[in-house]
Amino acid sequence: MLLDPLGRPLRDLRVSVTDRCNLRCTYCMPAEVFGPDYAFLPRAELLSFEEIERLSRLFVGLGVEKLRITGGEPTLRRDLPDLISRLAGIAGVRDLAMTTNGLLLPRLAGDLKAAGLVRVTVSLDSLDPQVFGQMNGLGVSPQKVLGGIEAALRAGLKVKINTVVKRGVNDAHLTELWRGLREFGPVRFIEFMDVGNHNGWNLDSVLPSGEVLARLAEDGPLTPLAPAQRGEVATRYRDDAGHELGLISSVTAPFCGDCTRARLSAVGVLYTCLFASRGTDLRSPLRAGASDALLREQLVAVWSQRRDRYSEERGEQAAARPKVEMSHIGG
Repeated sequence: MLLDPLGRPLRDLRVSVTDRCNLRCTYCMPAEVFGPDYAFLPRAELLSFEEIERLSRLFVGLGVEKLRITGGEPTLRRDLPDLISRLAGIAGVRDLAMTTNGLLLPRLAGDLKAAGLVRVTVSLDSLDPQVFGQMNGLGVSPQKVLGGIEAALRAGLKVKINTVVKRGVNDAHLTELWRGLREFGPVRFIEFMDVGNHNGWNLDSVLPSGEVLARLAEDGPLTPLAPAQRGEVATRYRDDAGHELGLISSVTAPFCGDCTRARLSAVGVLYTCLFASRGTDLRSPLRAGASDALLREQLVAVWSQRRDRYSEERGEQAAARPKVEMSHIGG
């Protein structure tokens, strides 16, 4: 088992396939920064599907069991089911998932399921059209996302729903959101985090998960669930009807000690933390003809030296340092 110096194994790989998105969520890609003139990556700079498959095989050979496709918005990558099919064919992959805003799932869900995708995590921050439109930056209706969720379920995909909670923005109707979404699958409430460099994060905007739990518990008893596995980021609960609630508390209750995730950007840079400032370029040696043995050696070297624990060290100095944009490496 490959372990980092803090004893954390490499088990999860998140693969970004594009830096583009069809929303402008304020906590990820605010429109005032990622506007019409923003220079997104040219296609030639993105890893090809062959390159992603090759690197994924090497990661799986080092212990990775879970692959998650991210972005940007991954459904914007042309011929995405082809990549899913390639990754589904890698022996040792136990879980193949994707994070998405759901807008293109009505068109793609069936093909993605047929290619081997197992589940999707869909982002939906409010059922109030005005609030959601404000948060997604483009006035898109929550009904568009709900249509994507329903399409995923019809196709046979498992669904989780993520909600980023920002105090004073979308926290007034959390119970209604929980009631409206829990029939679709597990609903996870995420504390507003200081990802990237442009989302205007401050601690006053964070609604602690403990307060979220207290509000939702007023709707009915919530029973704690044991972690399903090491590295699980959500503290899970279940209501009396069997619906699952998750709380992700990176700010108030960091879980760095059990982090098993590596992230591969759309241009082939390996990051060992969501809040990283720097990564390791894998695309250059890949395109220069490096052997699998050499690439594997590089992966082992990176993970063997990994000491990231940003959320446990979060403070004025740490929070002020530049970070890679989440649109480059996914959530």
